[in-house]
Amino acid sequence: MAALEVLDVGPLVLVQDLGRPGLAALGVGRSGAADRGAHRLGARVLAQRESLAGLEVLLGGCTLQARGAVTVALTGAAAPVSVDGRAVAWGAPVRLGDGQRLQIGLPTSGVRSYLAVRGGLDVPAVLGSRSRDTLAGLGPEPLRPGDVLPVGRPPQEAPLLDQVPPPRAPTGALVMYVTPGPRADWLADPTALTTAEWTVSERSDRVGTRLTGPALGRARAYRDRELASEPMVRGAIQVPADGQPVVFGADHPVTGGYPVVGVVDPADVDRLSQAEPERRVRLVTAHP
Repeated sequence: MAALEVLDVGPLVLVQDLGRPGLAALGVGRSGAADRGAHRLGARVLAQRESLAGLEVLLGGCTLQARGAVTVALTGAAAPVSVDGRAVAWGAPVRLGDGQRLQIGLPTSGVRSYLAVRGGLDVPAVLGSRSRDTLAGLGPEPLRPGDVLPVGRPPQEAPLLDQVPPPRAPTGALVMYVTPGPRADWLADPTALTTAEWTVSERSDRVGTRLTGPALGRARAYRDRELASEPMVRGAIQVPADGQPVVFGADHPVTGGYPVVGVVDPADVDRLSQAEPERRVRLVTAHP
């Protein structure tokens, strides 16, 4: 069986797929790729099922060596990628021969690159998924040098795409569309969320993107009230006691006790997962 041996990992490399949906009632979040669109794009480049597992590489620094022939494709954050020191294309099928080394460098835009592997990574599944949930500690451990990742049987259909274009580097503030509620009335000024300009905090991770800016105060009627824990979804904007909103990401908690004043559109949550610290963000009310 073909495999990929991990030689170096950089800040963080995780096995990810599309997660484990439908288990929230059991206290298990979905998790999965933080940028689901990038994960799906890699599957399309390799002409295989989106449910197959690949790698999520945070800020590059990842080196892998093929055991047997393995075909891969890099999507997500635009990062330099090379095979045995020779640059190869982002967003294109890349065939690795036995013993060849693939290196993924520091992204020039975005923070998370995705390595799709033709046939998927055949590591043990937990509750039906091979994704790593960093909050719950479920799924494969973060990769370390020396790990060997078996590769599944590749599909019969050959890839049809030569290459897809890399994402455009964002300029200016990221614009995120937000559906208000369900606790928007807990804010003293419900429009403050969408009139202020926010900055991505360096304390952001797969659990949530923390935004910094003018503190959002509570309406007088809710200043001394506690809220029983309620179900949370990816993209929920929760406002804790310090008034600095948190947009929940792939590894968000299943429930939470702070008011959720809006929900970011799913495609925008993907883009937010690629935002570097200090990136400016504007939240705009979505209209049907």
